[in-house]
Amino acid sequence: MPTSSPPQHAPTRGLYLGLVITVLAVLAYAAYITIQFAGLRKLQSELVDRNRRDSLQLLRIQNDLNTLGLAMRDMQDPAEPYPILAWVPQFERIRTDLEDAIEHESALTQATPTSDQLLYLNQSLAQFWDSVNRMFALAQSGFESAAAQQIRDTLQPRQASLSSAVSRLLVQNNEAEERATARIAAIYDGVQRQLYAFLAAILIAIVVTSLYLIRNNRRLFAQVAELSSQRSDLAQKLIATQESTLRHISRELHDEFGQVLTAIGSLLRRTGKNLPADSPVHADLQEVQGIAQSTLDNIRSLSQALHPVLLDEAGLVATLDWYIPTVERQTGLVLHYEKSGEIYPVGTSAGVQIYRVLQEALNNVARHSGAKEAWIRLQFNPNALVLEVEDHGKGFRPAEGQTGIGLVAMRERAEILGGSLKVSPLPAGGTLVHLQVPREQVEPHAE
Repeated sequence: MPTSSPPQHAPTRGLYLGLVITVLAVLAYAAYITIQFAGLRKLQSELVDRNRRDSLQLLRIQNDLNTLGLAMRDMQDPAEPYPILAWVPQFERIRTDLEDAIEHESALTQATPTSDQLLYLNQSLAQFWDSVNRMFALAQSGFESAAAQQIRDTLQPRQASLSSAVSRLLVQNNEAEERATARIAAIYDGVQRQLYAFLAAILIAIVVTSLYLIRNNRRLFAQVAELSSQRSDLAQKLIATQESTLRHISRELHDEFGQVLTAIGSLLRRTGKNLPADSPVHADLQEVQGIAQSTLDNIRSLSQALHPVLLDEAGLVATLDWYIPTVERQTGLVLHYEKSGEIYPVGTSAGVQIYRVLQEALNNVARHSGAKEAWIRLQFNPNALVLEVEDHGKGFRPAEGQTGIGLVAMRERAEILGGSLKVSPLPAGGTLVHLQVPREQVEPHAE
């Protein structure tokens, strides 16, 4: 006894799990990328942009200090026509601009290693301006030479020291900007590596999921193919059993009941001959004899319908020549029957299947199409035997999800013969049933 295979679970749960993992991975990576780029924006705004504005202020301070240096050089020039006191307004303007630049620069600078230099710069500027005030006080008191001496001895060295301090701050800003640029580049490189790793992981997940799907699909298709093969085998066995049963019933009706009714008819005729001509039993015997003959004709018709004896005795062509006019009488259909090609013999087994396909097709025309006539074409082609049944009725439209058992049986019979069956709607309305069977499958030696 064959053992049933264990039930196979659908891959839906695994696919959902893979989908959830993939979505979570994408969301996690998106959050990671968002955090990284937020850090980049913060780094650029807090370091790069601030250093740039800080450097601009330091350049402004350095430019003011250079202007002071040039002014002090000119103040000591013997050819200068203006006295030292004439430079007071220019010094005041430079001092105001320096204080504004220092204020802006201090707002941009946070608690960094440069804060000590800024403190030193502020203290040095305060001392410088104290010396400037004393220098202008000497000049105002008439001590021009002492004022010039103080410029050389005090103010110019302090101005040079201040310029050096500002230069160092500029260098530190440039170094900080380079470090920030390096950090940004490192973050970009890290994000790029993470992106490549994430894409690789996603590709691996896709490959694994695809392999999983392929494996499950192959297994499911194998199961479907096995079930289809089993169904086809079962259908063919049922058809073979049905034909065997019908053949047996047909022979029993034809041989047993037919012989009994034939014998009854003979006895009735002999009995009638032995009776006097004026006997009143003659009419009763004739009536019984008519009933027996009618029953015999019905049994013979039923026997032919179950399994035409002509198929065994005369073949498919002769059987169809008898069957098609019989259908016309029984159904009232007008059947146009056409044979073409060079007729070759058809084996009994193949003839039974072809006969049943025609029988089912004509039953569908009579019951469902609403047509009053149909066209039957039997073509003996060199490589195949073709049977077509065409009607111009309302067409073949089975309900959604339903397939008639007759159509299934017709397809199974075509498969038994190794042929193909097509049921096609016609453009102008109606249906065409097309059966094609390879010639080697219908000839007697193929049985």
